[in-house]
Amino acid sequence: MPNRPNALAIAAKRDAKASLLKQWLLGSIVGVGALWLASEVFADGHEVIIESHGYTNFGDLKYGPNAVLDYVNPDAPKGGEFSQWAQGTFDSFNLSTRKGVPAALSTIGYESILTSTADDPYGAYCYLCETLEYPESRDWVIFNLRDDVKFWDGSTMTAKDIKFTFELYLEQGITEYRNIYSQFIESVEVLDTYSIRFNFTESAPRRDVVTWVGGTSAFSKDWFEETGTRLDESSDEPFMATGAYRLDEVDIGRQIIYRYDPNWWGADVPINQGRNNFETIRIEYFADSGAAFEGFKSGVYAFRSENSSIQWATGYDFPARDRGWVKVEELPDGSIGSGQGFVFNLNQEKFQDPLVRQAITLMVNFEWMNESLFYGLYERPESFWDNSDLKAVGLPSPEEIAILQPLVDEGLLAASILTDEATIPPASTTSERPLDRRQLRAASALLDEAGWIAGDDGMRRKDGELLEVTFLERSPQFDRIINPIVENLKRLGIAAELERVDTAQYIERRRAGAFDIVNASLGQGYEPGQQLAQFFGSEAAEDSSRNPMRLKLPAADRLIDEIAAAESLEELTIRTRALDRVLRAERFWIPQWQKGVHTVAYYDMYRFKEIPPLALSPLDNWWYDAEAAEALRAAGAFQ
Repeated sequence: MPNRPNALAIAAKRDAKASLLKQWLLGSIVGVGALWLASEVFADGHEVIIESHGYTNFGDLKYGPNAVLDYVNPDAPKGGEFSQWAQGTFDSFNLSTRKGVPAALSTIGYESILTSTADDPYGAYCYLCETLEYPESRDWVIFNLRDDVKFWDGSTMTAKDIKFTFELYLEQGITEYRNIYSQFIESVEVLDTYSIRFNFTESAPRRDVVTWVGGTSAFSKDWFEETGTRLDESSDEPFMATGAYRLDEVDIGRQIIYRYDPNWWGADVPINQGRNNFETIRIEYFADSGAAFEGFKSGVYAFRSENSSIQWATGYDFPARDRGWVKVEELPDGSIGSGQGFVFNLNQEKFQDPLVRQAITLMVNFEWMNESLFYGLYERPESFWDNSDLKAVGLPSPEEIAILQPLVDEGLLAASILTDEATIPPASTTSERPLDRRQLRAASALLDEAGWIAGDDGMRRKDGELLEVTFLERSPQFDRIINPIVENLKRLGIAAELERVDTAQYIERRRAGAFDIVNASLGQGYEPGQQLAQFFGSEAAEDSSRNPMRLKLPAADRLIDEIAAAESLEELTIRTRALDRVLRAERFWIPQWQKGVHTVAYYDMYRFKEIPPLALSPLDNWWYDAEAAEALRAAGAFQ
């Protein structure tokens, strides 16, 4: 790299003694995978600065600088096409606005300062930077950026572009993000052409700050200013960025093709070896999964991650598979569960009574669904952290009680949270029919207690108001699942219905809160922090795409702050279990189903070395077998 002012010196002037000691530490305390400087405060108040190629709050980074990822094939051939499907339509390439319907893979070309891997749950690695520097207090962080990063137009990325992008999100980003994160940044300084410093407020959660700002994308400041593009408006093209793929062709609402940029700056970077192997990535749009499946069978596209149990169990007996053209596989999935379920709109007065929510939940017979509709392929989610140590199980531990007791003492939680087992979805006594009469009686008693009394017509009313429940949905796949629930609710005396709308209406009504019950995926990550506020925080309840249930629970707000302040993995685990327990006790979520494997089907021309534990990631590390593809083409596998 060319000579430039030392960012460390700009950040904090030190005397010669401190500099010499830092050099000695750097030479003496070299750990596997990272360069960590011991933190020490000198008599003049200066701290020794930690400098590394990556960041982790817990343990050691898995990979050292210039490492190639374990799960990739560094010699994978480049070229060929990867094709998949998407549902509905689109009219924008901007995910950061409520306006318009964003296209699939809209952010495929965006790269950030730090990057993660699919086999290191806690690590974040310098990507657009070479090193980062921060004190133990984490009052600030400096990123020393690479000097060879180029935008698609050939211009060089600098610290000014990073500063511009970060501030753009705080000014024009979605409300839930701005409301939560704007309070955590004190200032952003461009130290020189390739060095940038983020200074944090006292209230900023120290465990989150480095990876938060390290997640900043690189957008071209000049391009935004020249085009007048805004982050809060719909955009008919992706923003000028730095990634391996850029938009090549688009047929609005029907097809998108992204193409590998032959001038991509990152092709030779070690962490990119064996990745971004396809020449083009094509997305075909279909109105629904059924139509898409027919397209797959006839070779319109070549990769399908199957989310329909009936199709997985019964639909893959077709000529292309019989002839050996299509591979159907269950691949390992070690990630946390998706937390998929129905959620109530808690802004609706009728759903503010937990007895009503509990009664409706009892009418969802998962055992019957799994046997009759899902062919026994699924398990029911129990937690927002399924498949991890962060999940609350059974009675609260003494450590959890110590966290929950003050919230009980302040009247923010019922005392039962200290003595009850963690809430799990009710298990039906029958899988032979959709309606479990025992649960019907229990639900009826709950609604009676809540004041919703069945009249002579069998319908439940309170103060003259009919109890009505509407499931808002966009996919025909859910008809066979929701309709039996609707019938169960009608037997309970609830005026229930399924309302299916097109994708654009669905997204708009979900955003606006114009619904009773919708689907949501609320699963979380291995290192929860302040981002939990976007899912479960009161501050995001009125304008959040991630908190569709409009949850406003002061106890959850307090626990989220405590999780963000956790300094050890043990503290993080205990506090997260406490939050999981509290959230599940609120019963705003009716868990649906999940499976512990990836169910995929693809034409036998894609290859991979291994599936990493945290992601399937076919676009990241799979590759195209040109010889196999040509054989399929010659055999007539594709339209």
